[in-house]
Amino acid sequence: MKIKLFDSELKVMEVLWREGNLTAGQLALVLKEETGWNRNTTYTVIKKCIDKGAIERLEPNFTCRALITQEEVQEQETAELINKMFSGSPELFFSTFINSKNFTKEQIGKLKQLVEKLK
Repeated sequence: MKIKLFDSELKVMEVLWREGNLTAGQLALVLKEETGWNRNTTYTVIKKCIDKGAIERLEPNFTCRALITQEEVQEQETAELINKMFSGSPELFFSTFINSKNFTKEQIGKLKQLVEKLK
């Protein structure tokens, strides 16, 4: 499922992925604490997510449920980044990524394990 989410919509989704189903009121309280948003802002962003098919509204109490997983969004955003910035080349993306960081030995070991799993 290809859905383009903006940063504000991702904030709503992140709360649902972390907390599970919440009412719109509960979401508004969490996002007020985490981002300073008022209730109207949260409700506007929830509506946009519903319109895009990322969230389902359930009754009673305007309960919100995520229809897409965090992993699906991560895969889609990563593919878009690779296509946009690295001419669709995962090798160029990976090379740029690993050459731009100062990895610890532990992180290098984990990266090696990930690559070995692909074989």
